[in-house]
Order: sequence, then structure tokens, then C-alpha cells
Amino acid sequence: MRRREFLGQAAGALALAGCGRKSGLPAWDRMPALEPVRARMERVFRVTVCLRPFRAAGPRLEAERVGDKLVVHNYGHGGSGWSLSWGSSAMAVEMALKQGDAREGIAVIGAGALGLTSAITAQRAGAKVTIYAREWFPQVRSARATGGWTPDSRVATQAGAGAGFAAEWEKMARTSFAMYHSYLGVAGNPVEWSERYMLSEEPMNGPAGVRDEKIQFVHYQSRIADLTPPREELPAGSHPFPTRYAARTSSLTFNVAAYSKQLTSEFLMAGGKMETAEFHAPGDLKRLKERTVIHATGYGARALWGDETVVPVRGQIAWLIPQEGVNYGLMYRDVAMLGRRDGIVVQYFPEGDDTGWNDANEAPDRGEAKAGVGKLAELCGKIWRG
Repeated sequence: MRRREFLGQAAGALALAGCGRKSGLPAWDRMPALEPVRARMERVFRVTVCLRPFRAAGPRLEAERVGDKLVVHNYGHGGSGWSLSWGSSAMAVEMALKQGDAREGIAVIGAGALGLTSAITAQRAGAKVTIYAREWFPQVRSARATGGWTPDSRVATQAGAGAGFAAEWEKMARTSFAMYHSYLGVAGNPVEWSERYMLSEEPMNGPAGVRDEKIQFVHYQSRIADLTPPREELPAGSHPFPTRYAARTSSLTFNVAAYSKQLTSEFLMAGGKMETAEFHAPGDLKRLKERTVIHATGYGARALWGDETVVPVRGQIAWLIPQEGVNYGLMYRDVAMLGRRDGIVVQYFPEGDDTGWNDANEAPDRGEAKAGVGKLAELCGKIWRG
């Protein structure tokens, strides 16, 4: 979840029950009161860290020969792995089928977001697929993602992205978004729509509340503005928040625990195989029977392929016990919350979008978690007084 994502794409507030005609909103837009969040460290059941695999040029989607293998790379999506996974995988599989030899099947290296979607996409194209990985859900880094639709979150820099990357990104985003439609309403709610709310003391039509980025990331949301509702700024009196300004929108939420199980089940039911294996260098792929390989190891590509263009962006989550009715997102200053079926995600951004830049430390920081939950608790105390 990214600070600027909330500002650029939206967020906001919910109408108070009983506001009636004074709310300033038409009847069909008035909503019941939000379910209060029980933001206390005693309710934090785990703290996790994910290293986002950022590349200044954007995801690596290209093929190379390693011995008798064709290796198609599909990694380096920054904070947009889940969001771009289907579109990116469609491009990788197309490349693999056109340039490779799939008679012995296709091998996929890595079992995270990009590995699973690459494997299923290849199956749907008619290939036999085996996934080889050292770790599986819930151990993979993708299991520790925020779970929001953030297709341009730290996906490239303005200086690093090539001239054609914006169009390529848009294709990936639109393909992925369309695929997610098929998971809406599925048992377990692996994907669902939910409300996002952004709070600010200053007008949100400018950079208020956002620190200047040291890293100038690309921002492409305007290219797909038709996919999700625009930000709706709410009039005073129409929401319970203690800030001068509030806005809202609706966006996709990935309930990663249910979604990853859904994808794994689909893959296995279609005849896919999963084998535990560890690779330390490109030459290790020679032991695979498949001659076409899709490499989707995310941050692991830095070590496996020696790709030092992959920069870690550390992101920590404090997980609050899920609550019935807390199925929305909040953002205020340097704290963000997203209610999911598998937990309430709390993130703290003391340095804005630059938080965690080039930090490969995967050890959970309880002090950071306490600070984030404390700021959320302070906000909640002002929203739900008494």
C-alpha cells in the first residue's frame, strides 16, 4: 500500500448514520457508520516483512539462452506484483511459447504471485507445467503483501523506465484487472471490492501530506482512470473523521490467504506439479527436463541471477485480528490500514514512499509496529469518541 497511491487514486470517509439531510450527500451515497477498529498492540497476532523487488527500469520481461534452455524472466515488479501478475504472466508465457520448445512442458521457477499466475497462464495455453520452488505459501514473500490494487506502486523510476514502458504497463494493468473479475464472488472471497478513505488537514488536490520523494517513481494511474471510481471528496458533516478534508473511492482487495489457496488449487486440479527444489546459479537449471523455463523468483533473482538492478524495498505489516465489518481502508499522514478477511493490515510510513528503500532486513521490528498501531489508535480515538 502506498501513500501517493491513496492521494492520487483516492480514499476518504464514511457518512455518519443519522446525518440525514445535513450530510450534503444524496440519499444513495449515504452510508452507515464505520465499524470501529480495535487498534491495540495486544491484538497484533503477527508482524511480517516483505522485500519488494524493485527495478528502476520496471519488471524484467525478456528471454535469454542458458545452455539448451530458453529462460523467460518475469520478475522485478516492486510493490505491484499481485496487481500486475496476470498481465505480466501473459506476456511471459507468450514469449515462452513463441521462442521456446514446450514439448517437454514448461518449468516455472518460483511459487509466489508471479510464479503461480505464470504457471496457470501457461496451463491455459495448453502447456504441461511444473513449478519448482524452495518455499511455498505461506512462506513466500508474496504471502506478506499488503493486498491492495496498486499497479504502479514502486514499479519503476521516471529516469529508468524506457519510452515504451508506460504502454506496456497499461497493458499489464488492464489484462490483470480484467482477470480479477473472474475471482469476484468466488467462495472465500479471494478478491473483493472495498472502500478506501483518505484523510487530510489540507486540500487533497495537491501534494499536501506527502513528503517529497527522493526516488522519483513513475505514476501511471491516470492511464487507467476508467477502471476504478474517481476520488470523491466528501463535504463537511458527511463523515465521522476529525480531519478538515476527507475523500473516498472503491478498489480491489486481495485476501491473500484465500487467493493463494485458490490459485494453488486451480493449478493442481489442472494437472500441474509442484516440486521442492533450490537453485543457486543459472547453470543449475540444466538438471531440469524442461527446455523452456519461466523465471519468477521476485527478489530472489538478485542472488540467483546476480541481478543487482533488483533493489529491496522493505515493507512491514502489523497484523491485527480481523473484525467483522472492518472491510475498508484508512490512510492518514504516515499510517495506513486495510481490513482484510485474513487480518487487518497496519503499515507505518515515517519516510513516505521512500520508507524501506534499499533495506534488505527481513527481521520484524516490534518498535515500528507499535508506532504504527499507536498512530492508528490515536486516529481511531478521535473518530469514535466515547
